[in-house]
Amino acid sequence: MSDIDALVLDLDGVVRHFDPAHEADLCRRHGLEPGSIAAAAYAPERLQPVITGATTKDEWLAMVGEAIGAPDAAAAWGRSPTTLDHDVLAVVDEVRATGRPVVILTNGTDTIDDELAALDVAHRFDAVYNSAVIGHAKPDRRAFAHVCDELGLPPARVAFADDSPAKLAGATELGMAALAFTDAPALRAWLVALDVLGAPS
Repeated sequence: MSDIDALVLDLDGVVRHFDPAHEADLCRRHGLEPGSIAAAAYAPERLQPVITGATTKDEWLAMVGEAIGAPDAAAAWGRSPTTLDHDVLAVVDEVRATGRPVVILTNGTDTIDDELAALDVAHRFDAVYNSAVIGHAKPDRRAFAHVCDELGLPPARVAFADDSPAKLAGATELGMAALAFTDAPALRAWLVALDVLGAPS
């Protein structure tokens, strides 16, 4: 019998994917160095406030636009198109069919609910936990503790997967099983190893 009673997944890079060609095209069209929009957006002094709810996404993008000298490019980057990983969603469905909840924990902004509604995907999960609402962002162990508390489970009975290995630290500190996500088959194989799912026939 498995020791794992719930699965927590990161959103971006696991369930939802951005097309890197979109930023490359924006940089080219606005005469910016390749990667400069993301570099400005993910600079800690700009990123941390928006993913902990201190600033809004609009305020964040305005700061990014000022930093790169191209507010239109920053605004367009903030509307980057995304796609869902349907192979991952199939694994989610399989885990939920065992009676275990599957939830999202994302380092998100104040617009996550609207973004997920546009993708019509929130109903595929039992809950969505957003760092901008929690007030603590991964890898802060307090973000993971919040989710475990909400699930009513000790960390040792919760598994977590994120495509950023650096984000796993807080989870492993609490004693959660943690996976550096690469793709859906590896995720499923890990869940088989944890005895959450059965091996394919």
